[in-house]
Amino acid sequence: MNSQTFIQVGFNERTVWVRVSGRGSFQNSGPLKDFAKEMLSRGYKSFVIDLGECPVMDSTFMGTLAGIALKLQASEGLVRVTRLNERNFSLLSNLGLDQLLKLEAQTTGESGICAAQEFARVENLSSTPQDKQAQAVTMLEAHEAVVEANPENEAKFKDVLEFLRQNVEDGE
Repeated sequence: MNSQTFIQVGFNERTVWVRVSGRGSFQNSGPLKDFAKEMLSRGYKSFVIDLGECPVMDSTFMGTLAGIALKLQASEGLVRVTRLNERNFSLLSNLGLDQLLKLEAQTTGESGICAAQEFARVENLSSTPQDKQAQAVTMLEAHEAVVEANPENEAKFKDVLEFLRQNVEDGE
């Protein structure tokens, strides 16, 4: 993860909260995916992703959000993506992820969805980069989630998926 991006997380008895400060990218998707997996295993069904300080996302990051939401569908859980700027709202909507995620646009003067003190523990996710193989798997799973969420995305990501599958198979 670059030094200008960090992801802060917290949780209480009902909700998992994630605040992204900086770019949402393949570089920080792995730690987010791992954190979400842990929270899902603990039975959490409500995730709030605060993107008020996130200027832009790449397809891996959007796919990671989609992957979390797809896992929550079976348990009737929900991922709310809040304080979206116009660009991020458009990016998620153009991939059809607005049908999977509850998107909430940023409003003028809005300071944040939740105060950190509402959560039992608030911390920054690890910024340790994944090794190349783990990163390739994260990227592949994220892009597969984007296609699973909206099959029309297959044409958009066909070459990327092919490349990532080859990298994973080759162990690169």
